[in-house]
Amino acid sequence: MDTDGGAGWTSTIKRYLPLAIIAAGLLLAYSLGLHGYLSLDSFLASRDVLGRFVSEHIALASVSYVAGYAVLVGFAFPAAAIFTIASGFLFGWFLGGVLTIIGATIGATMIFLAARYAFGNLLRKRAGGAIARFADGFRDDAFAYLLVLRLTPVLPFVAVNVAPAFFNVALKTYIVTTFLGIIPGSMVYAFLGSGLNQALANVGEGDIEIADLVTTEMTIALLGLAALAILGLVLKKTYFRGRRPAAAEAKTPGG
Repeated sequence: MDTDGGAGWTSTIKRYLPLAIIAAGLLLAYSLGLHGYLSLDSFLASRDVLGRFVSEHIALASVSYVAGYAVLVGFAFPAAAIFTIASGFLFGWFLGGVLTIIGATIGATMIFLAARYAFGNLLRKRAGGAIARFADGFRDDAFAYLLVLRLTPVLPFVAVNVAPAFFNVALKTYIVTTFLGIIPGSMVYAFLGSGLNQALANVGEGDIEIADLVTTEMTIALLGLAALAILGLVLKKTYFRGRRPAAAEAKTPGG
């Protein structure tokens, strides 16, 4: 009897099971049409009911939001921005932002652990060239690399959640950089949501026009997003440029 082969299959199944659960959950959510419920239109239609629930059960609503956001991010469901905007509308920009940061950190850690358990440092072992140098950067200074990536909103959130799993990044480093790096973006989007009340009041019962949605809060939030993007790009450019000469000097014979 080939016990080694059976043990190998069992090990492989266990290894990829977390990712399989995530993929199955994502497919199930789409097949049930949940993406239609997690939309801005759906939220606006139910905002009064949700608002009353939050005001009457603030503790339960807060815990439920954090749990829901963690599941959303953990299953890589593309509705995080809507959730964050809704948090600012329902909880206020500060509490909404804080709850989002907590939920997003938990969810990102879930998918990171699933990917790391399945793949470990597989990519780093097999890749060469630019990817290998990128992996070395993660190994040498994972904290700075991840913080820069989190502060750069041009990269997809789910990609930054999963990529470190391939490079054997320490769990503590991943959690801390995720928590710190998503603070600006989470607060900006929550602040954007806090301005929806004024925007909807301006619109009234008439047709919605773009000009009606431009409030002071939203203008500030959009400027904050622009500043965040510029900050992330500047940090990314200056940090990686500064590392190249240092890395080259360290690899020079006799240096």
